[in-house]
Amino acid sequence: MVYTEAYIKEKLAKELDAVHVEVTDESDGCGAKFSVVIVSDKFQGKPLLARHRLVNSVLQEELKTIHAFTQKTLTVEQWKQQS
Repeated sequence: MVYTEAYIKEKLAKELDAVHVEVTDESDGCGAKFSVVIVSDKFQGKPLLARHRLVNSVLQEELKTIHAFTQKTLTVEQWKQQS
């Protein structure tokens, strides 16, 4: 299955109660390389590796066919500080 930016965004937003999700398909449309930014308070108190594992668990099935996946995970407070 080919995954779209919209599909990945919707799933991450729903499963992680994210207040902001950016998804970029960097694969020229084949759906195999994505870069994401996720802002969620579910990341609060979790180190980077735990955050990434949480995201990977949400996309467990999708990552079987996605070849490259880059993620940036922020709490709401961290995101506000960047703005």
